[in-house]
Amino acid sequence: MAEATVETFAITGMTCANCSARVEKELKATKGVLEANVNLATEKATVQFDDSLTAENLIQRVESIGYGAILFDEEHKQKIEQEKAAYLTKMKRDLILSAVLTTPLMVAMIAMLLGSHAEWVHFLHIPLVQLILATPVQFGVGRRFYRGAYHALKTNAPNMDVLVAMGTTAAFALSVYNGFFNPHNSDLYFESGGMIITLILLGKYLEQKAKTKTSDAIKQLMSLQAKTATRIVDGEEKQVPIEDVQAGDLLRVRPGEQIPVDGKIFAGQTTIDESMLTGESLPVDKQVDDQVFGGTVNTTGSIQFIATQVGSMTVLSRIIRMVEDAQGEKAPIQQIADKISKIFVPVVLGIALLTLLVTGLVTQDWQQAIVHSVSVLVIACPCALGLATPTAIMVGTGLGAKSGILIKGGGALEKIAHLTTVVLDKTGTITEGKPVVADFEAFDPQALAYLTSLEQQSEHPLAKAIYQYGKDQIDILPVENFASLTGQGVVGEIGGISYFVGSKRGLKEREISFPKERVVALEEEGKTVMFLTDQTKILALIAVTDQVKASSKAAIAALHQLGIKVKMLTGDNPQTARYIGEQVGLQVADIVAEVLPEDKAQVVKQLQAAGESVGMVGDGINDAPALALADIGIAMGSGTDIAMETADITLMNSDLLSVEKSIRLSKLTLRKIKQNLFWAFLYNVIGIPFAAVGFLNPIIAGGAMAFSSVSVLLNSLSLNQKKL
Repeated sequence: MAEATVETFAITGMTCANCSARVEKELKATKGVLEANVNLATEKATVQFDDSLTAENLIQRVESIGYGAILFDEEHKQKIEQEKAAYLTKMKRDLILSAVLTTPLMVAMIAMLLGSHAEWVHFLHIPLVQLILATPVQFGVGRRFYRGAYHALKTNAPNMDVLVAMGTTAAFALSVYNGFFNPHNSDLYFESGGMIITLILLGKYLEQKAKTKTSDAIKQLMSLQAKTATRIVDGEEKQVPIEDVQAGDLLRVRPGEQIPVDGKIFAGQTTIDESMLTGESLPVDKQVDDQVFGGTVNTTGSIQFIATQVGSMTVLSRIIRMVEDAQGEKAPIQQIADKISKIFVPVVLGIALLTLLVTGLVTQDWQQAIVHSVSVLVIACPCALGLATPTAIMVGTGLGAKSGILIKGGGALEKIAHLTTVVLDKTGTITEGKPVVADFEAFDPQALAYLTSLEQQSEHPLAKAIYQYGKDQIDILPVENFASLTGQGVVGEIGGISYFVGSKRGLKEREISFPKERVVALEEEGKTVMFLTDQTKILALIAVTDQVKASSKAAIAALHQLGIKVKMLTGDNPQTARYIGEQVGLQVADIVAEVLPEDKAQVVKQLQAAGESVGMVGDGINDAPALALADIGIAMGSGTDIAMETADITLMNSDLLSVEKSIRLSKLTLRKIKQNLFWAFLYNVIGIPFAAVGFLNPIIAGGAMAFSSVSVLLNSLSLNQKKL
């Protein structure tokens, strides 16, 4: 089987939903293309193809039907931005020229309607004067519509350009005929054609400007990337471009500076503002061996760190790539608009022809019939329909990214709104995932010193928790003959005496008794109990627990308020599981205890078989199979590889409240999409009949068409005002 490649291309020259549908159809029809998706709002095409094709082949294919394509990669991103800026500048220049030449025509028409007989009014109504003013607008500024119409008709896929070109040409031709060849009728429509082109161009210009705002989230993320780094070589510091930094380099970051790339602290301690990654405003304390991420801001101390991930492999770069991919992916709801757009323009052409014939035959006024059909052609543009879904998806995913919620695509953003059950892994999701000492009871004054000194030697997570608890309270003592006993604990000699730290099982092996009632009481509180002993008796009792996150109870209550069932999965024994569950407001029936990591996916499958739409929330590592199987996989954690690959949504701040925020964001975005589609449909359903019977003149029709797209964009952008 041929190896598949996926590339993204920036597409130029698209004006409406029919254009994006045409490019998509052409790409899909290319032999060797496995899948193609073209997004009008992002002006991008994502194509999956086999090794019989190259990116250049696909670019040529797009160019053959009248559009442009540029490979969307790091090398070409600057070129794409330059071309977009140049296109916007040219559009603005054309708009100004069109407005300047059309304004005298409009002013003269209005003055005549108001009964003015001034000389300048009569001068501006001379057919030759109007022809001189209108021709540059029609065939200079308006050539973009002719060019687009030619390529659209050539490929048998009529689009908005066909409607505008036909409508304005009909008005122009009728004006030329009346002005120079028909002495019985002096009605001129030069101002109609000019004003239609001006208004449509104004709408397109505003639309293009608004589109840039929908991608603000990506631009903000990209602006966070540092441009330089301070590299330390043989004790000397040197400023180098970020592109020159390699994994393994030793870098320095001073207070107030950005962390240039991902890495691990080698020396120093500090506080880092990670809000751009997590959405959390509180800075995070960092010390030696802690991870730091590119784009975050060092607020207090000076640190040295070793670069681990550079370039496109940093967490920030992967987030940018993920948001770009998400904004380019179609949501299932968009299929409605796509299907309608494909047949829309041919249907409108049919209605315009019918309007011409019926009006002409009934009234015998063929000039009026042409004007009515021009109005139909001009008002019926499917732009708003094509922008309804992708613009809302772009703004929704961008808003999520600002809050530390990374959504993989439009499909995930739509599906999360329909969840009925959310399954939560306990460790690292409901709880912190970091054990801490909750109780310490010493029966010997030196117990904490012995305990901490022994646990310093161990790599076990519980041992690290105990060491962190005691290290600042005592002086570490030298340990000899240290050994780890599998399933029991550790032993070592301090001052010639052997000490043991471990579980009840280890005590049984040594035939040392322990206070059973006290131990049972601690275990019922969800704590793991360990002991420090010498060779004959207990010297201390230590209870370690994985603390419940401060927000977990509120988050579960918020999900319940949305009418969503919540289940907790844990490998803990039923007693511990029940204790944790009660703390966060879960009933016994909602708790599944003693679940092995490999069995979590089975629980998800059982819920789905019962008709539930399941969201699985886990840490993205041992929960990967369950995350992949769930209708929506939600990974907690700071963007680990497995989380970002397996899950549909990654919560950068590891806060369970973000699950409820994700669902609310989905519902808000879907509401915007439905509003956009409703108004786009309603606009055409009402506008076309009104135009057909003559209630809308061509100028008003042109203005309405132009601003329908802008209104859809503005409605989508209003999502940014929502607080998650």
